[in-house]
Amino acid sequence: MNPPSATASPSRAECRADPRPPLARSVVLLFAAASGLSVANVYYAQPLLDSLAHDFGIGQAAVGGVVTATQAGCALALLLLVPLGDHMERRRLMAVQMLALMAALITVALARSMPVLLSGMLAVGLMGTAMTQGLIAYAASAAAPQERGRVVGSAQAGVFIGLLLARVVSGGISDLAGWRAVYAVAALLMLGLALPLWRRLPAMPAPAGAPGYPRLVASMLTLLREEKTLQVRGLLALLMFAAFNIFWSALVLPLRAAGLSHTAIGAFGLVGVVGALAGARAGRWADAGQGERVSALALGLLLLAWWPLSWMEQSLWALLLGIVLLDLGGQALHVTNQSLILQARPQASSRLIALYMLFYAVGSGAGALASTAAYAHAGWPAVCLLGAGVSLLALLVWWRTRPEGGGAAG
Repeated sequence: MNPPSATASPSRAECRADPRPPLARSVVLLFAAASGLSVANVYYAQPLLDSLAHDFGIGQAAVGGVVTATQAGCALALLLLVPLGDHMERRRLMAVQMLALMAALITVALARSMPVLLSGMLAVGLMGTAMTQGLIAYAASAAAPQERGRVVGSAQAGVFIGLLLARVVSGGISDLAGWRAVYAVAALLMLGLALPLWRRLPAMPAPAGAPGYPRLVASMLTLLREEKTLQVRGLLALLMFAAFNIFWSALVLPLRAAGLSHTAIGAFGLVGVVGALAGARAGRWADAGQGERVSALALGLLLLAWWPLSWMEQSLWALLLGIVLLDLGGQALHVTNQSLILQARPQASSRLIALYMLFYAVGSGAGALASTAAYAHAGWPAVCLLGAGVSLLALLVWWRTRPEGGGAAG
């Protein structure tokens, strides 16, 4: 199966026909910052589960329902809310979602019972994901064709950094002022972000002839069936994020056994910022028609990363190198994937992003389940073999589905 010509970089004719000037650097940075702060809300809870269990008088097993509720909200957002960006004026939609997200964060901060907490967490996952993925689609729609990959890459780098920093920030605020302060501060950050977003982001009118909401959601099945680029890049994303979660889900087990604290383990995620920033440049290369070459390099790095990671028990320096390689390869592939799928139908950017991220969700969940099972069966070497196997499978899928001639085709 070969992707259609829609995977190519924007044509010169398309670029000449689009009269829009490049987005100001400050606007691109605002997209990145807003995307990072939005996604962070979804991940603040993970270091706080012990505190939540204590305050609400529930067991360690039951408190996992907090994360489950948040992830359920993420899935619902991808199916029901993110596609709205192809139906409504984007800036107005973003403002409504921002208000709803602030209300959800305040609900969590004030929760006194488990049902209220779970409802608030569901709403945080719902609105945090809708904001994050909506902003990426917004950025793609606002950018001219010749800079779309660069702009999406910057926004996605913000998401990746926000995800990595969320756990560290959450733990620090909780140590200083308790877990409720985490969500109070998060609500204030969203409030401080609201005015710059409203004043600085470009107005994006609703697409002409946009279908009604029921048809909009139903059309996602049509897009998935017709867009070969989405199918291929979605499968690559599924395998890549499975490899990611194979590593991150199992990492805590050997490090805790070695006596490291949760704070120290969480700090390893900060190393991934290096890879996120470097990988963001992949969007520029995709704009230049180098999408397939970037994909090959990214998948090669993803596979190579498992060699130093397998030496973790002998050297923490090897672990750090492996994390950088894993995050660099993964981020470069993620940015390239999104750049390529958005080139086919820019008017359906929200639905395409939502469908692509559903592949991500499936891969992440499968990787986490397989990782802990592998570790329980044969320890860290089994985890690394599993991760390398999935990464190799991703590379083989790319090789089998690359366009005829490969090379610089985007």
